Amino acid sequence: MTNHGQSELIIAAGRTEHQYWKDLWRYRELFYFLAWRDILVRYKQTAIGIAWALVRPFLTMIVFTVVFGKLAKLPAEGAPYPIMVFAAMLPWQFFASALAECSNSLISNANLISKVYFPRLIVPASAVVVSFVDFLVSGMILLGLMAWYNFIPSWRILTLPLFMAIAFVAAIGGGLWLSALNVKYRDFRFIVPFIVQFGLYISPVGFSSSIVPEQWRLVYSLNPMVGVIDGFRWAILGGETQLYWQGFMLSVGLVVLLFASSIWYFRKVERSFADVI
Repeated sequence: MTNHGQSELIIAAGRTEHQYWKDLWRYRELFYFLAWRDILVRYKQTAIGIAWALVRPFLTMIVFTVVFGKLAKLPAEGAPYPIMVFAAMLPWQFFASALAECSNSLISNANLISKVYFPRLIVPASAVVVSFVDFLVSGMILLGLMAWYNFIPSWRILTLPLFMAIAFVAAIGGGLWLSALNVKYRDFRFIVPFIVQFGLYISPVGFSSSIVPEQWRLVYSLNPMVGVIDGFRWAILGGETQLYWQGFMLSVGLVVLLFASSIWYFRKVERSFADVI
């Protein structure tokens, strides 16, 4: 619209729900662009590039192996302890990285959000894709460990894509909540590192959840990442590894609840992003 020779940008204040989900498809190229841009920044414009996605989980795995495997001598579910730890490190690092990337994604793209209309859901979703690329790169370490220990996975490895999908849903759910909250409450950028650090200790990353007393297993599974991590181990380790199905189903149910509630809250506050940000 032109007014006295100046152009004025019209921003759509909101769309009907049906139009919104159609717009997600219409703006798919923006999703590809944002994801690809962040991937290039991560791997091309950093000093160590792709090595960062390998070094961080590898060093964490070594620390957990020494502390829990060598010193505490905790059980390894019939597999080499480094492989057991890394089977959990993969989904956990993906989830933690997604939370960190998503929480700042809307703030980082404030100029774009305040000027043009597009479904804001695209921004945190593209940030999760970047974390998923890190996940795939880190998977090379797991393959290397399997080769080093001559570890051959069982048929269960074929179910791994299912658990990867659950991890993806959990990452998007947590990421959408934090990205939306961070727009209104900027203190969340300080809270997210604490959430990630605390979550690492209460999730079965450095140890097997089988050491949790039976009467507490269901309560322990209220942590959604417990089911995700146990599922990864069940698929990758095979053999003696057992899946606590009641706890797993509880965790999956909480992941679905997290995802559904995050979509609801994000859509509820999305229209105010351009004004608040």
